[in-house]
Amino acid sequence: MKLRSSEWFENENAELTFQHRSAMRAMGHNPESFVGKPIIGIFNAWNDFNSCNYPHKELVEFVKRGVLLAGGYPIEMHTISTPADFMKPSDLMYRNLLSMDIEESIRSQPIDGVVLLCECDKTVPGQLMGAASCDLPALQLAAGHRSSGSFRGKTVNYGTDLWKYSDDYKAGLLSDDDWKELEQSISCSLGGCPVMGTASTMKSLSEMLGMMLPGTSSIPATHAARKHAAEATGRRIVEMVRDNLTPSKLMTEEAFHNAIKLVAALGGSTNAAIHLTAIAGRLGIRIPIERYEELTEGIPLIVNLQPSGSHSMDDFFKAGGLRKVIRNLLPKLDADCLSCTGETIGDTYGSDMPAYADESEVISTLDAPFKQKSGLAILKGNLAPNGAVIKKSAVSPKLFRHRGQAVVFDGYEDMLARIDSDDLEVTEDNVLVLKNCGPVAMGMPEWGSIPIPAKLLRQGVRDMVRISDARMSGTSYGAVILHVAPEAIIGGPLAIVQTGDWIEMDLDRSTLRLDLDDAEIEARLKKWTRPEPQHKRGYPRLFAEHALQAPEGCDLDILRPNSKEEAKFVPPIVGRG
Repeated sequence: MKLRSSEWFENENAELTFQHRSAMRAMGHNPESFVGKPIIGIFNAWNDFNSCNYPHKELVEFVKRGVLLAGGYPIEMHTISTPADFMKPSDLMYRNLLSMDIEESIRSQPIDGVVLLCECDKTVPGQLMGAASCDLPALQLAAGHRSSGSFRGKTVNYGTDLWKYSDDYKAGLLSDDDWKELEQSISCSLGGCPVMGTASTMKSLSEMLGMMLPGTSSIPATHAARKHAAEATGRRIVEMVRDNLTPSKLMTEEAFHNAIKLVAALGGSTNAAIHLTAIAGRLGIRIPIERYEELTEGIPLIVNLQPSGSHSMDDFFKAGGLRKVIRNLLPKLDADCLSCTGETIGDTYGSDMPAYADESEVISTLDAPFKQKSGLAILKGNLAPNGAVIKKSAVSPKLFRHRGQAVVFDGYEDMLARIDSDDLEVTEDNVLVLKNCGPVAMGMPEWGSIPIPAKLLRQGVRDMVRISDARMSGTSYGAVILHVAPEAIIGGPLAIVQTGDWIEMDLDRSTLRLDLDDAEIEARLKKWTRPEPQHKRGYPRLFAEHALQAPEGCDLDILRPNSKEEAKFVPPIVGRG
């Protein structure tokens, strides 16, 4: 086996070999220790703002141990991080930048295999996009989910319960002292959100795609098994380099279809539609937005986790975790797809598992599911010609079909200024509409779960139809229509919706319609003028000028190949430094 790193360290050009080995010696790396061994780049994405990824500060040492034990040589590297709690206005923009960071770091340096340390929402897909673009053997290791908290004798989970109690606070059901106590109680350990939000969804999909060791995606951050998984990941990546088991052999079109079905079974985040499309796109694989609904038709919800259910990720782990879910879902999957072990997923997940306490309460079967309706509905009509997304399992049943008059907000600041005013003319039958928050406008923040107006919260309203060109947190819930395309700022029909317009939604028919005739829509669009872009320079300008729309994954057009042939990795010329 010829290692890629040999171009740097065993080059026929003695000057190049001398330069590269000498540079390694300066850092204490003896050539006798690494030349001829697979060099594993361990990409670490923790920083002091990112509580989700912070455990990797320690876990990386266990990965290194595994690499060394398997006969490889570990090199730790650092990338930008994407702390969803802090990156404003949107961490989605920086998913693409993270992927570029990884791709170009791999391309330009002597790396034979890759371990990607992930957890927080955009870290997982951003790393997979970068790995797909390079197509060197790669594995992900998650940091794990944080522990549930306790508030007034009740279990609380960061994410979903934050939104629930936030509504209670605005409704006057919690005092300021209660709110302060909740802040101190809800998030008391490191790791990702302990519910089936975007982080848990994307970790699960990574494992389904063969990019994470079987059984490791749902281990808690605080469990010793997380360290064992880190060492095993280090061992396995060295073997994958020797076997030349690359992302393109694992993340096939059939594997993406399996992943989409898994989203439905888990009640996974709507963000999965953007991320899976973007990852597949890097490999030259196209996933039309309609496939998300077609492939999940008939796939029930078999996981009872917040936000679509009541349990936490700790309960999920105790009930058997993702291994149990994939095993129960196998009849609906292409079992011939490979896992990162080199075996098929049928062989990897098909064996019997030990019984777990209360497992049927958390993880059910296809024959007796937790909820019959699940998956993502792809709504189309004159309001969303290119599609919009809604998570069926999170919608109140009474809102599966709805007709109401729009209450329109022209942007996020407009919404914040008016949403809780007692003067806002709104009832629970209205449809809240938020514009100018899509990928080109704002980098597509998680603003789509428009808050229920305070006056309605006080009346006991907890769900109503909401529409926007933004995203929402995977921990959120409700009748929230997202990713409307084309977005408002580029002249999509959403741009001309006015307060008082009638809007109809029918989940069973997958339709979303503005009750105006084509002539009126066209006339309004002719009068509409596009807002002036805020950013005149820098990465935000680059993103706005090159970002694809939500149905195409919001990747940058310059990063997505047009075919599998164009997706081939172009290595650098290794010359004088």
